[in-house]
Amino acid sequence: MAEKYTVKERGKLLAFLFDSLSGWSKKKVKQRLQGASVAVNGVVTTKHDYLLNEGDIIEVGVVQKSTTAGQTANKLEIIYQDKDLIAVNKPAGLLSVGTTKENRQHALALLRTQLSRPKHSVKLWPVHRLDKETSGVLLFATSKEMREAVMATWGESEKTYLAIVEGTPKVSKRTISEPLRLDEKEYRMHVGDHPLAKHAVTHYNVKQSSSKSSLLEVKLETGRQHQIRAHMAWLGHSVVGDERYGTKGVRMGLHALRLSIVHPKSKKPLCFEVDAPGEFYRLLR
Repeated sequence: MAEKYTVKERGKLLAFLFDSLSGWSKKKVKQRLQGASVAVNGVVTTKHDYLLNEGDIIEVGVVQKSTTAGQTANKLEIIYQDKDLIAVNKPAGLLSVGTTKENRQHALALLRTQLSRPKHSVKLWPVHRLDKETSGVLLFATSKEMREAVMATWGESEKTYLAIVEGTPKVSKRTISEPLRLDEKEYRMHVGDHPLAKHAVTHYNVKQSSSKSSLLEVKLETGRQHQIRAHMAWLGHSVVGDERYGTKGVRMGLHALRLSIVHPKSKKPLCFEVDAPGEFYRLLR
């Protein structure tokens, strides 16, 4: 959830963020500010010279209302960017890439438009995809070669999600090792042994529970389509709001929290992380 800070003395927003977020690099602080994830007294701002007064409340990690059917997202929050890779915070309700039914309103198209300038059109390649109703970290490459380089070691990447599921699992920490098979007619995964099923491993840890639902931290050892959704449904605790594997709701309780990779060129470890929006955590209540 968003972190809150109280202003002690009059000053400008960027200087306050540098001082309050001393463990962050200045580049990361600026990216969060530019990505509309900072709010002053409940109002999102991207102005670095915004004048603060004593007693103002600053929230870091704010995400503007997610895209839902009938709404349009104009800009995506960029959480990391270099000349090779760009990571964004995809809102729930937005496709990662285009489909035959929708070829304009998706994260790839929006980010291309957002980064392009007159006489300079930006080209991007999706490194991976998130389901439409899943929010969180989504990675793009600026060249086909870079995308292929990242994918060459994708099995070594660390993918961590937050999931809000129905009920409370009897075992608070568990590994699910059940194979998955895609039914292309129903467009859903079937769990269990089958000649066409593929190995799939999901690790989960219950972080918090309410009377009707639980918040889980989930780590993927494999990256099968609908893996978390299918495995949790098989366990008897469907992801909240997952109409395909459970019950329809206001939004699906699945968020891509963290993605860790090694940069193909610099060989340095990179960790992209963005907290879930408030509307996600409200599903737990």
